[in-house]
Amino acid sequence: MPKRFRLTRRLPVAMTEDGYRRLKRFAVEAGLDEGEALSFLFENFDSVTDHDNLTHRLRLFNAEIDARKK
Repeated sequence: MPKRFRLTRRLPVAMTEDGYRRLKRFAVEAGLDEGEALSFLFENFDSVTDHDNLTHRLRLFNAEIDARKK
């Protein structure tokens, strides 16, 4: 029997414009709303990410984050 899909948590999230546009595009392509899309991504995080690529991209993001905040 499939799990019932309930959105039980609401949280304020700060996102970059690029990140939010990409989330919206993914949600539309998948036929989901933004909250459902985020739930899908995090519930399936290990299977939708490549560990090596994620580590590299995270390193790049962290290197430029201070400049992006200004």
